Amino acid sequence: MNPVSERRGAVTLLLVSALALPFDARASSHREAPLIGADPSADNTDLYAFRSPDLPDTVTIIANYHPIQLPQSGPNYHSFGENIRYEIHIENDGVAGDDITYRFVFSKINQNPNTIFNIRQGLQNQKLSYTLEKSVDGGAFNTIVSNGTVPPNNVGPRSIGSALGLNTTYDALRSAAIATAATGERVFCGPADDPYFADIGALYDLANAPRQSGTPRDGMANLNVSTIAIQVNISALQKDGLPVASATSILDANFAIGVWASASRQQTRTLNGDGTQSFSGNFVQVSRLGMPLTNEWVMPIGAKDRWNALTPYTEDPASENYFDSPELGLYMDNSLFGGAIPAWSPLRVQRNSLQSFDFGNSRDGLWPILASNGGAGTALDQNLFGNYLLREGKPRSVDVLPLFHTGLPNLAPYQLATGKNGNPLAVGKPFVNNFMPTFGDMLRLNMAVPVTSRSDADFSALGLVQAAVLGLTDPRFNQTAALQTIPNMDGFPNGRRLEDDVVRIELQAMSGVFLAAIGFWYDDYTSGNPITPNLLSVLGFTTGVEANSPAAFGTAFPYVLPPSSGTGSGSGLSVLIFGNGFE
Repeated sequence: MNPVSERRGAVTLLLVSALALPFDARASSHREAPLIGADPSADNTDLYAFRSPDLPDTVTIIANYHPIQLPQSGPNYHSFGENIRYEIHIENDGVAGDDITYRFVFSKINQNPNTIFNIRQGLQNQKLSYTLEKSVDGGAFNTIVSNGTVPPNNVGPRSIGSALGLNTTYDALRSAAIATAATGERVFCGPADDPYFADIGALYDLANAPRQSGTPRDGMANLNVSTIAIQVNISALQKDGLPVASATSILDANFAIGVWASASRQQTRTLNGDGTQSFSGNFVQVSRLGMPLTNEWVMPIGAKDRWNALTPYTEDPASENYFDSPELGLYMDNSLFGGAIPAWSPLRVQRNSLQSFDFGNSRDGLWPILASNGGAGTALDQNLFGNYLLREGKPRSVDVLPLFHTGLPNLAPYQLATGKNGNPLAVGKPFVNNFMPTFGDMLRLNMAVPVTSRSDADFSALGLVQAAVLGLTDPRFNQTAALQTIPNMDGFPNGRRLEDDVVRIELQAMSGVFLAAIGFWYDDYTSGNPITPNLLSVLGFTTGVEANSPAAFGTAFPYVLPPSSGTGSGSGLSVLIFGNGFE
């Protein structure tokens, strides 16, 4: 090869190598804080909690960890880490502190340390197992699963299916890994296709979603994640041990729970100089997750590591300012920086709702009603939650803050405008009740709300937003203010289903869509039809990625899809370099 061709070949190799950097050089909403970005095996990525569609007397909780796993990352494949406590926490009685805690600890062995391969001749290296412990009411942890099976990574068809490998199918490995705990829970731990979907690249390119040019892409497509899934009888989660059939209504407050997940490490890690390491000291929380995107979209970079170290029961009160006047609100306001984010032009927060209320950042929101005692008898009453929800100069304390930190009660004004006759403080049509008087970031779910079938024509990834739309506009529901089962009342932010488009819902919420649903209409409303162009713009907003890629979710526990294969169509990178003399 001549010197010129040699140099061109070197440049080509560098370009290909740059595009094939390992995952920790990539941008993702999963890597939400500086410290946890350097510790991926302990990184919470997503949390889900929903009534199981095929077994509605149960709730399924899914906690995912270790983001952006390339399926072809051999020979040392991604997995849960050792020396980490992975925990799922449930609060069910409104008194701060876990009522149920599930703790998972993983162990790893090499069955054949004399080969370079992960799987060979029926043996596995990096083979994981787990112990699951359970604590109730803050008591001692008791083991409920010992030596739990974790399926291997989906290395490829020779490793999984051939006689030289495990000589089985990946579906069989997953099925065999589903355990039943001593206390009745069904449990699955293992690799899975990442169910989170979003155009990650565009969102963090200064909010260029939907992309102003180019094709939107699911940044999690064909990437894997480490999944913990638990399916629990509702009676085991309900504070008094009651089955869901005992609920007094589909919004029975006694069936509300709060769920959050965490990962903890010991304080000291020692590198021993012989290729081994040891750990000592107390366990310290390094990651947590409740509501999706809290630490990504609400907490600024300077507060993210501290947020990960706290719990919902020890929140920093100063952080509430980030909810009261969220940064994203700045980009949904033409008087501030709205013009700088053209992709979000359909999202505009109310600055003159009902010609009375300004929800722009640092404005007063609903604070003026305090002077006239307009909130008496509602959730805004000072004898109820008014001191928390009505704050001068903190306009989103009435909607964004409770969505993330308390849930919404079935009290005016948090009822649909249907039946309010133009007065948003009047009693309206109930549609949500996942309030818990424990102030802190948790994913709140009212377990009494019926399941919306995934095959129902009304099923929508817009969750509770779509339930509100139906309750306001559909003749089946908007002819009465009485409580009815509206499709998608079981969707985010009442819990979170795998299908829910949380990115779109949270952006719509930041722009005030829940305020509009309860009667604080957008600025272009004067009288008559509240379904104004501004509201329709918000409801029609999309980031361009609205569903999981490449496929729909499963219909039975654990519902997440199998992990992408290391030799499948989504693995590896194809690079074509044109022109400029490259050969």
